[in-house]
Amino acid sequence: MKILVCISVVPDTTSKITLDSSNTRINSEGLTFIVGPYDDYALSRAIEIKEQTQAELVVLHVGTADSEALIRKCLALGADSAVRIDTVAVDSYQVAQEIIQYAHDKSFDLIMMGKEAIDYNSGIVHALVAHGLGFNHFSPVMHADYDGGKLILEIETDLGKSKVSSTLPAVLGCQEPIAEWKIPSMRGIMTARTKEIAVIAPSKEKFESQITAHVVETERLQKMIPVENAESLIDILKSENLI
Repeated sequence: MKILVCISVVPDTTSKITLDSSNTRINSEGLTFIVGPYDDYALSRAIEIKEQTQAELVVLHVGTADSEALIRKCLALGADSAVRIDTVAVDSYQVAQEIIQYAHDKSFDLIMMGKEAIDYNSGIVHALVAHGLGFNHFSPVMHADYDGGKLILEIETDLGKSKVSSTLPAVLGCQEPIAEWKIPSMRGIMTARTKEIAVIAPSKEKFESQITAHVVETERLQKMIPVENAESLIDILKSENLI
């Protein structure tokens, strides 16, 4: 069995986010970066499945050399090897296409990642990857077991949660409580120093999308509605084209 875990590198959740002078990128000056928290959940569960099945576990990241310390942390937690696609991550479509190009001929049985990155929160990379590879797709996955060649999953839905089974190959977008975050041991840290981080060139596919500007909303308009006038909420939402 082969498992691929795709990780994002995002600003720490306590960071104050500003934009650069072009309003097209996050200003990274002074920011601390971490592995995306939902990707951490995916990696932790993948490590547990690896220990159960003796699977090969590969970590993949689309990004620059600045991310290699965090990739090395993933290796310290228990991944066997890592791959970094050497390009700046621009948008979800580009990242998904890079993952697809890498994975299409590698015979992965299971691809896991967070349900979304916490910087831009698009939450669509896993779906795009599954479509591009023709894999089964589920998200957000709260529980995942591997049993006799199939997956037993618990998925959050609008009505609560559903339990499903799925054949492989599959792509999972993961969230808590799929696993507890893991802390690398000293032995893991030392072992990670000798593990491979393969750096490969990005695909030659041209991407048509281009970010022209981001806007960070710093003010939120609030309206207080007295309890006795609660029925007026529908009229307000309709008049402001919110529903």
